[in-house]
Order: sequence, then C-alpha cells, then structure tokens
Amino acid sequence: MADLLGSILSSMEKPPTVGDQESRRKAREQAARLKKMQEEEKRKKAEFRKKMEKEVSDFIQDSALQRKKYDPMGKIERSILHDVAEVAGLTSFSFGEDEESRYVMLFKKEFAPCDEELEAYRKGEEWDPQKAEEKRRLKEMAALEQEAASQTVKRPVSPNSNYRDKYSHLIGTSAAKDAAHTLQANRAYGCVPVANKRDTRSIEEAMNEIRAKKRQKKEEDDTGAGGSSSSL
Repeated sequence: MADLLGSILSSMEKPPTVGDQESRRKAREQAARLKKMQEEEKRKKAEFRKKMEKEVSDFIQDSALQRKKYDPMGKIERSILHDVAEVAGLTSFSFGEDEESRYVMLFKKEFAPCDEELEAYRKGEEWDPQKAEEKRRLKEMAALEQEAASQTVKRPVSPNSNYRDKYSHLIGTSAAKDAAHTLQANRAYGCVPVANKRDTRSIEEAMNEIRAKKRQKKEEDDTGAGGSSSSL
C-alpha cells in the first residue's frame, strides 16, 4: 500500500514532458495571434467608421448633392456605413444582386427616394427624374381618358326635344296636355282613352240590347210599310 502511494506521488511530482511543453507553447501562440487579429480588426473598423463619418459630414454640408453612391463593399463595412448615416439623420439603402456587388446609397431626408426610384436601383437601372415625370404624366392622362370614356358609356341617352313641344304648332299646347291627361295606363294593351273603359256591361247584356234595337227597328219598318199600302 505504501509502495503504491509513493509511486503515485512520485508520478505527480514529475515535471511535464517535452511534448506537453510544446503543446502549451503552441496554444499560447495561437491565443496571442487571435488576440492580435481581433485588435487589428477592431482598429480597422474604427478607422473605417472615422472615414465614413468624415465623408457623411462632407456630404451633408454640400448643398449641391442630394444623394451619394458608394462602391461595393463588404457586409461589415455596409453595416458601419448604415449606422453612421442613421446617426447623421440620413436615409440609406443597399442595392445589388449578390454579396460582391452590393453597394450603399445615401439620401438626404428632403430628397428621400420614391418607390419608383428605389425600384429602378433594385433593377440596376439609372434613375432619370425627367423621364419619370413624363411617364407619370402620361399615366395620369391615360387614367383620366379612361375615366371619361367610362362616364360617357354610362350616361343615359335623353331625347333632343319633347314631342309635345315639337308638334305644338299642329295640336296646340293645351290640346297636347289634355290628351296626355285623358290617357291612363292599361297593363295589357298600353294606353287607351278613359271613355272607352266606362262601359262595364257584360257581353251578353250588350248583345241583348243590340237584338232588342234590331227588333224595334224591324217592327217600325213593318208598321211603316203597312200604313203606306192602306193609303193606296
């Protein structure tokens, strides 16, 4: 037991081997390089931010400039530039199809881009304000013409003149009005005079009356004929 414990203590007290020392040395060197790279990256970011702050300040002070376009840059640089622009009160956008071609554009607040301008930049096209204004006017004119055409189609057609005014010299104004008032609507046959609708007798009653009149007339004719023969 004592021998085993002694062997363990002796192994723990031994100095590290050459291999262990080399591994520890490489780990320290790697950590030092990493720290140096981080400090270098931090320094470059600070320098780039300082450079962008100077350019943004010059851009704001130049009253002749409305927008500023930068060359393509990396994601970290774009992020720094966007942050600087936001702090300065500017509007910024990134454009470009792929990561290598993406660039940043700055706009002053009073010259913020419209949707059409942004769409042109996204398509990789140049923005021409004059052409855009002409296109907008043509679009508005086309819309107005289409609206006017639709209103013309929907407008009801009215006669150029009133028929009673047109023929008043033939039938007279009062006669035309009286004729219009004496007509009432008939659902089956249109308009008929009111006088034609006063006879409410049935067909059988009317036929009986006609037969009675015929008999009376025949009797009168027969009587007249008999009196003339007796006088002869």
